[in-house]
Amino acid sequence: MTETPGATKPSFFERMKQAVTRTRETLSERIDQALAFTKEIDRGTLDELEAVLITADLGSKTTQEILGKLREKADRKQIKDADELKRLIKEQILAILNATPARGSKPAQGEPQVIMVVGVNGTGKTTTIGKLAHALKAEGKNVLLCAADTFRAAAIEQLEVWGSRTNTEVIKTKAGGDPAAVLFDALSAAKTRQVDTVIVDTAGRLHTKTSLMAELEKMKRTAQRIIPGAPHEVFLVMDGTTGQNGLQQARQFTESVGVTGIVLTKLDGTAKGGVVVAISRELGIPVRYVGVGEKAGDLLPFNAENFADSLFAS
Repeated sequence: MTETPGATKPSFFERMKQAVTRTRETLSERIDQALAFTKEIDRGTLDELEAVLITADLGSKTTQEILGKLREKADRKQIKDADELKRLIKEQILAILNATPARGSKPAQGEPQVIMVVGVNGTGKTTTIGKLAHALKAEGKNVLLCAADTFRAAAIEQLEVWGSRTNTEVIKTKAGGDPAAVLFDALSAAKTRQVDTVIVDTAGRLHTKTSLMAELEKMKRTAQRIIPGAPHEVFLVMDGTTGQNGLQQARQFTESVGVTGIVLTKLDGTAKGGVVVAISRELGIPVRYVGVGEKAGDLLPFNAENFADSLFAS
């Protein structure tokens, strides 16, 4: 297939805009519907918006915070029309996202960066690791994958498939092996080979299983013995289609293993993209990447301005 002369790849904004199509339809179009038969935007009008914002999965706390500020402006007759209302909502969403502090740390000079990836089965965790390896290698980094999800043989095999696709070496052990032991081997190899980044897959565990959470903590201690300060990042993979239901998982993982960032998968398949805002507001954890498709290149670095603009783009 030949390329169209002068054709360019879609920008990050265009890809984000496409990914949040269903959320935008839920949010922006329902705002228009709520205001269709009113001449004045007052408290009564804003009360109708509560269900709209909650349906987009901004969450109750975030919704009440946004509406509280809008009601103050409505009382002073400062919201003229739907466009003005959308602009004000977008400003508040952006302010919430930008107020979320950065987490994680940088490795010492000459040491590999260690990224531990956690999450429950079915969220797209191993696929996300493959996509992340692809993205980092595109930046020129030397990446090593660690198959520390030894609970399922299929998880090791799946990671090897992604290793082959992205031409990335995978350090593994047999199914049922000690996750901390394979992590030890991977980090030792990374130091010897002067690898830039090690991405560690972990068992897709339920956040309610105390023993499995303890295993994650053991892995963190193992990493720190080999590379002080590791892991430098702990990414929690969340399925965007679960919306608010994923927040409790995130709370549990944060308490147990100190999550530094969220990777939100399947953003393109949900109308609940507002959960990005709820994560930032209620958990104080930044969204670092979003999954917008099945291909290796379909993992986008999260950009607050692009996301907020995309929700209300025409």
